[in-house]
Amino acid sequence: MIEAHFIEAALRNRFNKKILERLLELNLTDSWLVSGALFQTVWNVVTDRSPTFGIRDYDVFYFDADLSWAAEDAVIGRSRAAFADLPIDVEVRNQARVHLWYPEKFGMPYPPAARATDGINRFLMTCAQIGVRKVGRAYEVYAPNGFDDIERMIVRPNLTSNFRSDRYAEKAARWKSLWPELTILPAEIGD
Repeated sequence: MIEAHFIEAALRNRFNKKILERLLELNLTDSWLVSGALFQTVWNVVTDRSPTFGIRDYDVFYFDADLSWAAEDAVIGRSRAAFADLPIDVEVRNQARVHLWYPEKFGMPYPPAARATDGINRFLMTCAQIGVRKVGRAYEVYAPNGFDDIERMIVRPNLTSNFRSDRYAEKAARWKSLWPELTILPAEIGD
């Protein structure tokens, strides 16, 4: 799969298209629509399902050096208003703040990020390491592992320092129940 085909498939989900357009209006620093909203849409296109099938939520990452909860909460409030008419859950998170709450929530350290794409790099599965943003009239894609696993419906572990095999197994099982065509690689197999 080439980038143009990926973008075309991802935009078949009308919510992805609307979120990307509205992110421009929100004017968030270093903002990206990421992960499941994108690769699961492509899985749906590949398997002839509705483009929105099985997508639990739509994640947006941005990066703001202001580490206060008040600043992030204000962005969440603005985003909630911007997406209020969409019948989906859009979760907007400042990647500059993740290291502040991640250890308590997940029981392991999380090095501070320097940009929003650092959060994309740390997803548990390589197929989830994908982000798209609109730049003017064009789309920019961040895909450190390319598109092959997404197109071939392969779930491969991203064995980084914050990898948790229990969370990997949980997510993989949920996805396999929705997309039985998936190939799930065991956590022992790396890139």
